[in-house]
Amino acid sequence: MRFTFVTLFSQLIEGYFSDSILRRAIDAELIEVEFVNPRDFSTNKFLKVDDYQVGGGAGLVLEPLALSLALDSIKRQNPKTHIIFLTPCAKTFLQNDAKRLSQREHITLVCGRYEGFDERLIELYADEVFSIGDFILTGGELAALCLCDSIARQVGGVLGNQDSLLGESYEKYLLEAPNFVKPHRFKNLTIPSEYSKGNHARIADLKLKAAEAKTKFHRPDLYVRYKQGLNDEK
Repeated sequence: MRFTFVTLFSQLIEGYFSDSILRRAIDAELIEVEFVNPRDFSTNKFLKVDDYQVGGGAGLVLEPLALSLALDSIKRQNPKTHIIFLTPCAKTFLQNDAKRLSQREHITLVCGRYEGFDERLIELYADEVFSIGDFILTGGELAALCLCDSIARQVGGVLGNQDSLLGESYEKYLLEAPNFVKPHRFKNLTIPSEYSKGNHARIADLKLKAAEAKTKFHRPDLYVRYKQGLNDEK
C-alpha cells in the first residue's frame, strides 16, 4: 500500500518512518511512503504557493495552481489514488475509516498550511475530507501522519501479531478495557485477582464490564451509542 503526502514540509513527516513498526513495514514492502512538494510545481520565479484571500481576511491561503498541478501529476501516475484533504472543516476521522481505507492501494494525503486551501481544490480533487478533532493545528502534517499510522496498522502483516487489532478501543463503540502487566502489586495497587486465575470466560466478562465503565466515564457519547447497539440486537 502506498501513501503519498502532499506537503510543503516533508521533513516534518519523514522522521516518523525511520524507526519502529512502520519502518519495518516499509522494509518488508508492506507499505510505501513518498512526498510531493507543491512548490516544485509553482509557475512563478519565486516559487510562491500562497496568496491573499479574496474578500479580505487575516492570513494567506494556498493558491490553486501549484497544488492542482501536483495532484494532476499524482493522478497521472496512479489514476486510482484516493485523495484525502486534511482540514478542521470536515468530519472526524474514525477507526472504521481506518479499516475501510486500509483496503485501498494508494492514498494521497493533502496537508494544508496557512489558512488552508482554496475551496475549489477540494471540490475538484477530494475523494474525502477529514479532521482529527475539534481543534486547530499550524498545518496538516500531524493530521496526515495520524491517518497514515492508523490506516497502515490495519494492513495485513504490519503489526507483528494481527490479534493486536482485536478488542481495541472503538470496537462496537467501547473504549478498550484497562491493561496490566507484572508485578501484581505496584505502589499498593493490585491487579484484579481474577486475571490471574486462568478462567478466560470470567476474565472476558470482567474486561467487558471494565470497558463499559471506562466508556461511560470518559466518553458518554460513545456509551449511548453502545447501549443503543445492544438494544438493537435484542
